[in-house]
Amino acid sequence: MNDIDMMSVNAIRALAADTVQKANSGHPGLPLGAAPMAYELWAKHMKHNPENPDWANRDRFILSGGHGSSLLYALLHLFGYGNLSMDDLKNFRQWNSKTPGHPEYGHTIGVEATTGPLGAGMAMAVGMAMAEAHLATRFNKEGYPIVDHYTYVLGGDGCMMEGISYEAFSLAGTLKLGKLIVLYDSNKISIEGDTDIAFTEDVKKRFEAFGFQTLVVEDGNNLEEIGKAIAEAKADTTRPTMITVRTKIGHGCPAKEGTASAHGEPLGLDNVYALKENLGLDPEKEFYIPQEIYDYVAQIVKENQDIEKKWNIMFEEYCAKYPEMKELWDKMHNGNIEEILLEAEDFWKVEQKADATRNISGQLINKIKNYVPGFIGGSADLAPSTKTYMSGEGDFSATNYGGRNLHFGVRELAMAAIGNGMALHGGLRPYVSTFFVFSDYVKPMARLSALMGTPLTYVFTHDSIGVGEDGPTHEPIEQLAMLRSLPNFTVYRPADTAETAAAWYYAVTSKHTPTALVLTRQNLPQLEGTGINALKGGYILSDSKKENPDVILMASGSEVQLAVEAKVQLEKENIAVRVVSMPSMDVFDQQSQEYRDSVLPKNCRKRVAIEALSSFGWGKYVGLDGSYVTMECFGASAPANTLFEKFGITIDNVVKAVREILD
Repeated sequence: MNDIDMMSVNAIRALAADTVQKANSGHPGLPLGAAPMAYELWAKHMKHNPENPDWANRDRFILSGGHGSSLLYALLHLFGYGNLSMDDLKNFRQWNSKTPGHPEYGHTIGVEATTGPLGAGMAMAVGMAMAEAHLATRFNKEGYPIVDHYTYVLGGDGCMMEGISYEAFSLAGTLKLGKLIVLYDSNKISIEGDTDIAFTEDVKKRFEAFGFQTLVVEDGNNLEEIGKAIAEAKADTTRPTMITVRTKIGHGCPAKEGTASAHGEPLGLDNVYALKENLGLDPEKEFYIPQEIYDYVAQIVKENQDIEKKWNIMFEEYCAKYPEMKELWDKMHNGNIEEILLEAEDFWKVEQKADATRNISGQLINKIKNYVPGFIGGSADLAPSTKTYMSGEGDFSATNYGGRNLHFGVRELAMAAIGNGMALHGGLRPYVSTFFVFSDYVKPMARLSALMGTPLTYVFTHDSIGVGEDGPTHEPIEQLAMLRSLPNFTVYRPADTAETAAAWYYAVTSKHTPTALVLTRQNLPQLEGTGINALKGGYILSDSKKENPDVILMASGSEVQLAVEAKVQLEKENIAVRVVSMPSMDVFDQQSQEYRDSVLPKNCRKRVAIEALSSFGWGKYVGLDGSYVTMECFGASAPANTLFEKFGITIDNVVKAVREILD
């Protein structure tokens, strides 16, 4: 170990402490304790190039304990990522800064994933490692390891306590993801005090049970021992590795070291001064890194740039030798999916027979796989029910990383995070799936999808009381409103084959927005007039005979047919009815005001929303003079047809609602 390495570690510690202190907000404890392992990794083991942060074959690093973001920002500054300046660090946690309180993907260059909800980064790292394994299997040729990198994730006791880490690492061990390396910052302190008050298990044994190689570094300040452990972890590519690094939270701060108060509050000016003195630094200097450290790290960066240059030469030779693989690479990383699918006639073909939209979705999945080579996905142990299995594409497993069908087990929360990780990695277009009611398990990671702008597709089936006999535990009510309320998250609930095709087209061509497809278990008829207009989110499916309708019926999914049939009955009473199909409120709201007014004109205030789910969210379209035919309670256990009748989701109730508002 060079003296300058420890100087660099301590400079990072001081910079992180200054960053939190100036903001008067933040978490100095993790940065002070974990700085040695993070620096050793970045400087001596990790393959990365700050000049090209999106290099395809870089090692990935995720700070799962995102509250320790000042550590990550100090590293990004020191290594020269995105011109992250000292002024940016001084602006930590302030409006419009490049250094928000928790790391945000797409906001700060060099941040691989948005983290903060503890454990989420752990699961996303598993997704990245799965993506690496899959792409390596598909692209690598003898002598040409085009895809060959590691995924590192750093987190602490809180990440290990969260259930999502159990789910994700259990799967990682099963899959033998040998290029996944977990750095466990074990300091035995949480916000409430010693972790023994709630967390006494042997984490090392747990990871052994998962199938991980487990290593321990007793002194988290010993760079040489940390380096040996990382090298040993990299050497074993048959198992993922968990390295326990024993640290002291708030290391170096005499008044705070090893205490809960170091976790989530500034050290205080006097304590920052004492910290620097204790580390052998000039306590009078704030936001300071000696030039010799900058120069030293610049040389490390140059060595990494040389590694990328060698890779670029190899990749160029590979493309010349295997032009078909170059074509596949370009399709998977930069392909024009929109144009390909628009011209795919079989994708838009509609068979005139009643069918469940989950079945239609399954057929579309098996068409998309032929056009989108990066298409990969699976379910939380429900593929036969969600119809998300791709025939002839093999199962992703420890013995076949080339399979395109993913089996997540009964792990909905980790599944969504893993899907995020795969999407963030690049080169793949993942989807995940479960029953719609279990979107409750998925929601925290769906929110991260929306925050990060990862275009992950969520396939949710069994979308209403149409689930039937399984009863209220499996019948969603409020879930549609929940997902519709998410910013930057698109929900599609299609009514038939044509709308389902449009929904899938939207999902797989989306650039920066995740999409949920909400699909039926029960068969639905093919409706006249549906089609590509569904890409506008809402449209006139069947118009009234009068220019200005007397009433507008609005519905999504299985209830669109009720609106269509109610219209027939109402027109016999000389009531002019317009039927609007609303497969996606999110997309409809993005259309021009002129278009929205053409579909829902302001001069027609008599409107009825029809949906076998909560009415919440429809009010912006229904207004004060409208009505609802929706669910206002939980479901029950009975055949689906019985439930629709008993809960009033019927043609007769739609007609009755129209009569009442017109009277």
